[in-house]
Amino acid sequence: MSKENWEAVIGLEIHVQMKTKTKMFCSCPVEFGAEPNTNVCPVCLGMPGALPVINKKAVEYGIRASLALNCDVHNYSVFARKHYFYPDLPKGYQISQYELPLATNGYLDVELEDGTAKRVRIRRLHLEEDAGKNIHEGKKTYVDLNRAGTPLMEIVTEPDINSPEEARVFLETLRNVMRYIGVSDADMEKGQLRCDINVSIRPKGSKEFGTRVEIKNVNSFRFVQKALEYEIERQIRVKEKGGEIVQETRTFDPSTGKTYTMRTKEEAEDYRYFPDPDLLPLKVSDEEINRIRETMPELPHQRLERYLSLGLDKKVAKPLVDHKEYGDYFEEVLKLHNDPKAVANWLLNDLLGNLRDFEIPWEENPITPEKLAELLKLIKDGTISVKIAKQLLKEMIQTGKSAAQLVEEKGLKQITDEGAIKQVVEEVLRENPDAVEKYKAGQTKVIGFLVGQVMRKTKGKANPQLVNKLLRELLEGA
Repeated sequence: MSKENWEAVIGLEIHVQMKTKTKMFCSCPVEFGAEPNTNVCPVCLGMPGALPVINKKAVEYGIRASLALNCDVHNYSVFARKHYFYPDLPKGYQISQYELPLATNGYLDVELEDGTAKRVRIRRLHLEEDAGKNIHEGKKTYVDLNRAGTPLMEIVTEPDINSPEEARVFLETLRNVMRYIGVSDADMEKGQLRCDINVSIRPKGSKEFGTRVEIKNVNSFRFVQKALEYEIERQIRVKEKGGEIVQETRTFDPSTGKTYTMRTKEEAEDYRYFPDPDLLPLKVSDEEINRIRETMPELPHQRLERYLSLGLDKKVAKPLVDHKEYGDYFEEVLKLHNDPKAVANWLLNDLLGNLRDFEIPWEENPITPEKLAELLKLIKDGTISVKIAKQLLKEMIQTGKSAAQLVEEKGLKQITDEGAIKQVVEEVLRENPDAVEKYKAGQTKVIGFLVGQVMRKTKGKANPQLVNKLLRELLEGA
């Protein structure tokens, strides 16, 4: 199989569950993990005569997402009925948007792992409601309709993606954008972000599209990449053996790493779309669009640029941007201790490292921004050394106490009295004449050993810079 002779053409259809309090067309609460079939009413159960009412907040979130994805937001869009049968679709149709969606013609720029940029065009963003959920247990299937009617955005890309890695990075970037603008937590494990993949292959250099295969409802970034890796290889094998690709819908099984046929692909006409007679067209004024535009929060790429302007290296800034919760914490500490490099270093290396060691999830982080800022101030003003600060951080996590409390309780205040440190330095030099001779003979690295001896005698409390200075003065003057 010669992969280098083929090019993959990939488009994504992403469903993003919006973080509204209530459903798309009724006042039932949106709540993950509630008892099955408790957050339902005649509207989301599809009872005869029940009339839907559009959720204004969901429309606002849709506009916000459209602007973040550089889309043209339309003043006039229409809700349609998309007909199909499924056990968890109570009405027998889904209210969606088809010919006249909320927004079109956008794009999202992503940075790939090799540092190159890729622009993926967004064909459309439209609003719709979610279906319920089937729960399979052995030979039985249970239907939970709590999710039915939950507000969704469907984001459809152009076929601009050409590799499994690009697809994964695009989805990760999109998730970050959704989180930054506050419209969704976009947690794939909770079904808040789901992805259908359209993939075909063609000979490299060809402009013609191959036969497209859809892979339905892939529920993790890693699985998106794995599903595509397998499916692209499968299609190449078929073509190189002289076969033809069948247009179909497939499913991905993570346990085998393979895709399997589900059904032949439906076409749009199979859904019998027509405008929903219970809902008026959605009209949004330019004033309303501009109002939302003016209240848009900072986007990930804007935060990255700002962090770089603070003097952070890109390798340091990236994790603070990619994990919004880390960046938000960084911002809070920075308000109290304006040293971006020190704050980022202690957050990403020491704090996160200790939380991993203690198996504490970020959500349960006991070190508040105030506590970390206080610890960094104690280092900066010379009260404690970096070495002691690292020990204190572990104890702060374990005990919940502040750095200042622990310094007071343990008598850990750094020794900065030059006279007191000089006495210890002189004592160390007397006890280590061999090291002194080596230093005089040009082996200056031995000073590290002597610093260590002074720190041991002072139980780590001597100011390291002062120790270094006094050692050099005494060694070079001896």
